Amino acid sequence: MNDEPIRLLLVDDEAGFLDVLQKRLGKRGLDVTVAISGAEGIQTLRGKDFDVAVLDLKLEDMGGIEVLQIFKKMVPELPVIMLTGHGSEQAAREGMAHGAFDYMLKPCDLDDLLNKIRQAVGQAETGN
Repeated sequence: MNDEPIRLLLVDDEAGFLDVLQKRLGKRGLDVTVAISGAEGIQTLRGKDFDVAVLDLKLEDMGGIEVLQIFKKMVPELPVIMLTGHGSEQAAREGMAHGAFDYMLKPCDLDDLLNKIRQAVGQAETGN
């Protein structure tokens, strides 16, 4: 793995959660770009390259599965980690069926999320 920071796209419609996560992951050396909606996440992905995306399953403007499908059409090799906080593990598993790398339940431990992000990026780099 190179010395470049991991470029993370974080998509969630909870502004407070987004802000805290951006700061905490940024302090751990990640280059974090945030989007407050599915549409903003799609626009952001059009304009910049990312190593990994963390995507909330429940967004106000569109469903996380729909955003995931669009992300995978735009950048098929981009690993996407789904976050779900609404007891909807079934929907998260549906995300896996649509190409998500994995899913985590919110609230998740920051170190667990960081490990999952690194695992996703490592797997994408090796092509496994």
